[in-house]
Amino acid sequence: MRIGVITFPGSLDDGDVVRAVRRCEAEAVPLWHGDAELHGVDAVVVPGGFSYGDYLRCGAIARFAPVMGPVLEAAAGGMPVLGICNGFQILCEAGLLPGALTRNAGLHYVCRDQWLRVENTRTAWSTRYEPGAEILVPIKHGEGNYQADKETIAALEAENRIVFRYIEENPNGSRADIAGICSANGRVLGLMPHPEHAIDPLTGPSDDGLGMFYSALDSLVKVTNE
Repeated sequence: MRIGVITFPGSLDDGDVVRAVRRCEAEAVPLWHGDAELHGVDAVVVPGGFSYGDYLRCGAIARFAPVMGPVLEAAAGGMPVLGICNGFQILCEAGLLPGALTRNAGLHYVCRDQWLRVENTRTAWSTRYEPGAEILVPIKHGEGNYQADKETIAALEAENRIVFRYIEENPNGSRADIAGICSANGRVLGLMPHPEHAIDPLTGPSDDGLGMFYSALDSLVKVTNE
């Protein structure tokens, strides 16, 4: 399976995502922000960093990058898309996910290992986890405070689209302790924590992040077999 990893000016974690994809024995395909096509990939990861310097708003400029046109089309067709940290912000700006990521409560940058609870194991990126599983994944962001109106939060709750929640402590003030949400069809996932930094206990706090990448591969194999 071929998983595309986008690089924007200011991306920091694209290389780490490439390593995570290869760790799962999939092919990582570099995608440049100026590309007008996805080069035949089966899934896409929008990585973390500070795309275009986070000018205007985080992800507001990256949303208009040439590569995002085919990403939007592919997502509409059911391709799995994962947005991590800045990637989550970009997916919200692009309208693939509802809500917005704002400045952390207290206005401080937060960098630490964070416990999450898996709330939905039926998305393209979460089937490898057990319902209610608690996983340890790093966070590092200054604008990870997920906000949406009451109606949107209620809809996310009712439709089981909150995939990950912060537990023990909410690090940024996100409504409903939201760490990650998915699209209505479960194919698009955005989260602030960094699963690509949790693929080996030797270099991270755990290997809990691998479950997201293996889940995507499982979903692609299932579609291929069907």
